[in-house]
Amino acid sequence: MDDVLIIKDGVMPFLSILIFLPLAGALGLFLIGNDHFAKIWSLLVTLATAICSLPLYFGFDLTTAKYQFAEHHAWIPAWDINYTLGIDGISLLLVLMTTLIMPLCVLGSWSYIRKRVREFMACLLIMETSMIGVFVALDFVLFYILWEAMLIPMYLMIAIWGGPRKVYASTKFFLYTLAGSVLLLVAIIALYLQNGSFFIPEMMGQEYSFLFEILVFLAFFLAFAIKVPMFPFHTWLPAAHVEAPTAGSVILASILLKMGTYGFLRFCLPITPEATITFVPYILWLSVAGILYGGFTALAQRDMKKLIAYSSVGHMGFVTLGIFALNKFGVEGAILQMINHGVTTGALFLCVGMIYERTHSRELADAAGVGKFMPWYVTFLAFFSLSSLAFPGTNSFVGEFMILVGAFTKYKIIAACAIPGAVLAAAYMLRMLQKVVWGGTDNPDHTGLLDLNLRECITLAPLLIFVFWIGLSPEPFIEVMHVSVTHLLTQVNGAMVDAPLDLARLMLP
Repeated sequence: MDDVLIIKDGVMPFLSILIFLPLAGALGLFLIGNDHFAKIWSLLVTLATAICSLPLYFGFDLTTAKYQFAEHHAWIPAWDINYTLGIDGISLLLVLMTTLIMPLCVLGSWSYIRKRVREFMACLLIMETSMIGVFVALDFVLFYILWEAMLIPMYLMIAIWGGPRKVYASTKFFLYTLAGSVLLLVAIIALYLQNGSFFIPEMMGQEYSFLFEILVFLAFFLAFAIKVPMFPFHTWLPAAHVEAPTAGSVILASILLKMGTYGFLRFCLPITPEATITFVPYILWLSVAGILYGGFTALAQRDMKKLIAYSSVGHMGFVTLGIFALNKFGVEGAILQMINHGVTTGALFLCVGMIYERTHSRELADAAGVGKFMPWYVTFLAFFSLSSLAFPGTNSFVGEFMILVGAFTKYKIIAACAIPGAVLAAAYMLRMLQKVVWGGTDNPDHTGLLDLNLRECITLAPLLIFVFWIGLSPEPFIEVMHVSVTHLLTQVNGAMVDAPLDLARLMLP
């Protein structure tokens, strides 16, 4: 286990605390009979988890690519299955984003959820356990269990607390993600049979036959492409977003989609580097297709939630474009953009939920002209919209700029084809903003609408801080990932630099 920094005796097991604290909080909810106290309890648990995650950042060693805060305990020794945890510069920011988003999801659901409140909060806390666990697990069996564990509470959140078509949306979400999970399991079993171990770092940098790499890569790629979701595997996403409650949409956009791109970085690139390089051109063109498709489809939407959902397809297309550019600017920009998308799109879904609570509609026409009556609301909405279209000075501009620089370094034509996606983002976000703030000459009567209350402002304020913090000073976030990304690219570049898709090589043992 040379690739892992094992914690010393007496050092606090921070990663285990982050995994089990929300789970313990979920179990504690069933001892609480009062819905209001259940909300307070859930908020305290998620805040405590966020506070416990801070030592990961302040104690992180920026000079090494090894896994830190590691824990290792035998679980099923006969099969070499262990409880092994650790974080590097790639997973650290995703863990911190998860612990930031979850208290805001509780606050965003404070008045939105009115039935089965305890059960809903329990789903949120179980989701937090699963999502943090996915980002820190270093044993494939543990990773897969936690990957699957998030499926049930997310399904229940949509199926029980969702909109009119909640059964359709939750079933589609479940079937798509289950199909991807089956392929992921096949790849894990194949790697175990090849290596005799489920320890993830041990599988990186190994010599596999080209045929084996191709098959494992395809299983990984399809599983993670569904989760992102990449075009054309995206069709479950708009339905899930539209029907999910506000917190469900925030979790989907901010965290669950990132599990797919995290899978590309953690598994596809270091475990199957030759196959990755072989398929890079095809994946980059799929990314461009997703950018353009998401942009054009978002431009045609009249439902605010659908508009933001389709925009996610385009934004995540930029992330995969950066990842498979396979250079420092592209990969670091992609990781930063994963965080940016989580902050900005999560905030936009919270804004949609807040206007829905007042107008009971997500249609742009029904929210037209609220700027006169809700100045605080449209102020937040304006800043998050500018971030979504990557306006200079906001977080998304930095990530998108780095991705395009990385793409232009080697794939100039592909990068040029992605540029219209940025223009489309400006078109659909400014159209939405104009409609909501000013509307037209026949706006609905909004004289009875109340502006954001203190709780709602507190919910959105932390996300707005990160919009400008990352936008104006991204270095603290980039330096966290720099050494780990350099190590990852070294693993990839150690394979064939320009591996062609030669069908004859597929027959090699």
